[in-house]
Amino acid sequence: MDFVGQYDALIFDCDGTLTDSMPLHYVAWRETLDRYGIDFPEPRFYAMGGVPSVQIIEILCNEQGVSGDAKAIAAEKEAGFLETIDRLRGNEPVCHIARRHHGKLPMAVASGGIRSVVIDQLLKIELHSLFDAIVAAEDTARHKPEPDVFLEAARRLQVTPTRCLVFEDTDIGITAARRAGMGYCDVRSMAVVPPPASGG
Repeated sequence: MDFVGQYDALIFDCDGTLTDSMPLHYVAWRETLDRYGIDFPEPRFYAMGGVPSVQIIEILCNEQGVSGDAKAIAAEKEAGFLETIDRLRGNEPVCHIARRHHGKLPMAVASGGIRSVVIDQLLKIELHSLFDAIVAAEDTARHKPEPDVFLEAARRLQVTPTRCLVFEDTDIGITAARRAGMGYCDVRSMAVVPPPASGG
């Protein structure tokens, strides 16, 4: 896939898109939340892909009537994930696209994850140096499915949103890309959908 001339920038989600991290994340979630008596079924985990960890915990605690420090529990979960990062692998078809376009188009990572964890993953798969900007959970007040993370990435790249192509692996992330007015590639099928307007 060559997007030079079709788009002015590429924006990549991290977890499940650039990295095959979701199974490792779920193990860390289950081990952490079990200690607090919080239920988090695997289908629900995948459905909430792209939602920041603190927000997930707040939602689950509210639904299940459990009290807990969401920030502390999230930090515990992220620490558990990082203990397994030696097993992390890149999602090669998507990584190949990033490597192929390095130096040809501006590129950013836009993730609902914590910045330090996103950076650790990019370093592990040796792609960190490819990206001109990294936008993480700390950088926007609203999160996927809201478009803010992608709009902020476009702003930092100094590219019009309708000229950006987003790579995503979740329905929530794709909704955010569409709300941002961007084209997207659903990496589950590698199908590319242009922006709503004729910008791509």
